Amino acid sequence: MRVDTPALVLATVRYGDSDVIVKMLTKSSGLRSYMIRGLQKSKKGAFRPAMFQPLTQLQIQAMHRDKGQLERLTEAKVAVHYNNLHSDIIKSSMALFLAEIFKMTLQEQEPNAELFEFLSEALIALDTAQAPMNFHLKIVLELQQFLGCYPDFQYNHLPFFNLEEGVFQASAAGITRDGAVVQDLCVLAKTPFANLAQWKTTTEQRRVLLDLLMDYMQMHATGFKRPKSIEIYRQVFG
Repeated sequence: MRVDTPALVLATVRYGDSDVIVKMLTKSSGLRSYMIRGLQKSKKGAFRPAMFQPLTQLQIQAMHRDKGQLERLTEAKVAVHYNNLHSDIIKSSMALFLAEIFKMTLQEQEPNAELFEFLSEALIALDTAQAPMNFHLKIVLELQQFLGCYPDFQYNHLPFFNLEEGVFQASAAGITRDGAVVQDLCVLAKTPFANLAQWKTTTEQRRVLLDLLMDYMQMHATGFKRPKSIEIYRQVFG
């Protein structure tokens, strides 16, 4: 079946001397992998290696056999031209971290237009942000809605957050967090992307909140492991 669809690049893996396998989330067909022959040696071909950087948003045409095999990409062009997502040191480090999380957790074999639109808009918001330091935290939290493990904030006035149950409670029973990090989690949940830059956080706040989110994801998101890129991120930003 021939498809023409927006697609988000999740990962690119070299295959042999010059071929690559590109894993993408497509709006029309969910998660797909494509073999691209000769990409590493291509100078005049239809595809360029820069088009397949993680989190690049493309408009593609492809042939899908729908048999769980590698699909064939026939055309591709950049659909969203980022300003500096791949060149700004802060944003590119976030992009590396987010791409690893998406690769681990997104398993949509069926189309999910709402998920695709969320990721597209969130990455554009990150790219255009003047103060992006909280954006990776917000994207990880909101992604949990699509993974079926979003915390229940109904009783967020209670002091303890239970990581096993994803609820707020009055006691420390179970695996819980309390104090400032729980308050920050509530602020993160209610702050829209447009207002994230106004929320002034410290490096330590973001570190502790990210640890909470990673611990929570390990308990609830299928296939999730603590990203290797998180250590690179911390070496750069503390």
